[in-house]
Amino acid sequence: MLSGNCSPKLYCTISDSCDCDFKPNIRDLEWDLYKNVYGQHLAQDIVSEEVGRFLHNKSPSQPLVLSFHGSSGTGKTLVSSMLGNHLYGSAMSSPYVHQFVPTLHFPLPHRVKQYREELKDWVQGNLTECARSVFIFDEMEKMPPGLIDVLEPFLGPSHVVFRTNYRKAIYLFISTAGEEVINKVALENRQAGREREEIKLDNLQEAIAQAVYNNNTSGLFKSNIIQQKLITRFVPFLPLSRYHVERCVHSQLCQRGSCSRNDVVEAVGGDMNYTPAKGKYFSSTGCKTVPAKINFFL
Repeated sequence: MLSGNCSPKLYCTISDSCDCDFKPNIRDLEWDLYKNVYGQHLAQDIVSEEVGRFLHNKSPSQPLVLSFHGSSGTGKTLVSSMLGNHLYGSAMSSPYVHQFVPTLHFPLPHRVKQYREELKDWVQGNLTECARSVFIFDEMEKMPPGLIDVLEPFLGPSHVVFRTNYRKAIYLFISTAGEEVINKVALENRQAGREREEIKLDNLQEAIAQAVYNNNTSGLFKSNIIQQKLITRFVPFLPLSRYHVERCVHSQLCQRGSCSRNDVVEAVGGDMNYTPAKGKYFSSTGCKTVPAKINFFL
């Protein structure tokens, strides 16, 4: 809160505050998603729509909880970084954007009880500090079972944290769990000769929820968070074709000042592994190995 007659502008020059740092730019987020994320019409639409709706609501009834699912290299981490950038001007360097990686923060399964207490205290402390906190849980498939359910009270409509409106927080779960369901729908769509953009969210939302709920290495296995329907949207990231991989290559070449190197685009695109064996429609690693392959061919 501002004290006395201190103006917001003056207050923000003398104070560290998430209210001062929080500068959401939905239009720029939408532009970034549509310009720099390839082959992900569902993710682009869902993220821009849900984030826009959530931020326009001055008094949301519960936090925004998005669960990103899909194969490695399809853009999940990229989109989470974009979100941080367009809310706080920086992603991982902002003190109000918190990233958790299970292998780093929760490496020992037998310490789940301890981790649950630590995670609960950490989230509660950061919500008290900043109601607009963003929490990113990466590699959910490596999360010890039962740990993430400690967040359940923070995600529903009833919990109060020291009078802070915790309902303004954003939670992102990132996982490869559910990729089989997503890839199957994408493959069937491709084999039927349909356009990628014809894949609708309705075909995937409940299927992903079920696959993740029943997968004992999803981090959300038999989770109350899914049971209580506390996840706003499951966001599918589709497998990438050679066309999308080559767009990744071209984009990264341009960042290096080598936009005209179509030979490298072709070489990298041709050097990737594609699945299934019959058809070779999708890159098995998405765009993940693109930087290393560019270095090889450049």
